[in-house]
Amino acid sequence: MRGDKKTKLLAKQLFKLSLVNGAVSPEQVAGVLGYIEKVQSRHPLALLKLYHRAIVTEVAKSRAIVEHAGAVSDTTLKLIESAMSRKYSRPVTATAQPCPKLLAGLRVRVGSDVYEANVSGQLAALSAAV
Repeated sequence: MRGDKKTKLLAKQLFKLSLVNGAVSPEQVAGVLGYIEKVQSRHPLALLKLYHRAIVTEVAKSRAIVEHAGAVSDTTLKLIESAMSRKYSRPVTATAQPCPKLLAGLRVRVGSDVYEANVSGQLAALSAAV
């Protein structure tokens, strides 16, 4: 990705302006995007890509994607939300997503962290050990 040090620094500063109490604020993001549109920067596309990546990464930290093979109850999702919120010291919302590749169990993704408790993962670990 093309971008010089000034562009990267500006993207980082704009990202910091988008946070309110440690969470991404849609109003602040709209203001930052309006600023980017008005002001001509040296590399506007690189600036937008860097800013977008930072926002997506931050939003992903507050979302737990629960991949499952069978049905997942709302109670289970609430338990996962509360456990992840305690672990990361921030509000985390859990959303269920069916995954036909899983034989049984769950895979939870929060940002770049993955927690697995499924049969296919255990079989893969066993076959790698043999």
